Amino acid sequence: MKSKKLSIPYIAWMVIFTMIPIVMIGITAFKDKSGNFSLEAFSKAFGYTGVFMKSLWIALISTVICLVLAYPLAYLLTKMKSSTQRVVQMLIMVPMWMNFLLRIYAWKILLQKNGPLDMALSLLGIHGTYINNTGAVVVGMVYEYLPFMVLPIFTVMSKIDGQLIEAAQDLGSNNITVLRKVIFPLSIPGVISGITMVFVPTASTFLVAEQLGGKDDTMIGDVIDRIFLTDQSTGSAISLVLMVFILVFLILMNLFGDEEAIA
Repeated sequence: MKSKKLSIPYIAWMVIFTMIPIVMIGITAFKDKSGNFSLEAFSKAFGYTGVFMKSLWIALISTVICLVLAYPLAYLLTKMKSSTQRVVQMLIMVPMWMNFLLRIYAWKILLQKNGPLDMALSLLGIHGTYINNTGAVVVGMVYEYLPFMVLPIFTVMSKIDGQLIEAAQDLGSNNITVLRKVIFPLSIPGVISGITMVFVPTASTFLVAEQLGGKDDTMIGDVIDRIFLTDQSTGSAISLVLMVFILVFLILMNLFGDEEAIA
């Protein structure tokens, strides 16, 4: 009974700040400017299919890069002393204490023409364009969301029973075999959690592509932000389609996680 009472503030928060806005978006998506029921907003929304697919592609690339970088880092973290782990974790989290927009502006300054990176590479005879392209957007995404991949994987890895690793080593397994046969299968829940925590926000984020990308790098979040000011119905319809896709993605990831847990 006490636990139910303690959950009331959380439920109230979810209803007021999550459920009610979603319902309002759903209602607005099915109305025209006159307030009548209409599907016109959805026909306009599907006109942004190219932008939607571009957003998913950038989100997928960013998520894969985050996973490739985060997994070995999380593994190395588990091998460190507790005091060193705390220091490294703090270093990973410190950038998150800064405002999201300021971090993007920092990358914009670093990557711009005649910026620090351009000047440093020019001294080595390397010349190129480092901003206003898809690569810059991916760099910004990876920088923003890498901690959300590292921490879940590290949390799961740190809970793996060391006796299982010792048993595998006693049976003649080398470090690579232990990693492949023991550590990786047991760390799958952390990997799934990390993928979810990175892919979902990168698919729907805005400002990153606007500040770091070119004309062809507009993401669906930027479209929603821009359209919603003038056409709330279309903006709501795009948001609703995006939410449905994300919901399907979360369901699939949960199902995959359950299958791995059973296995």
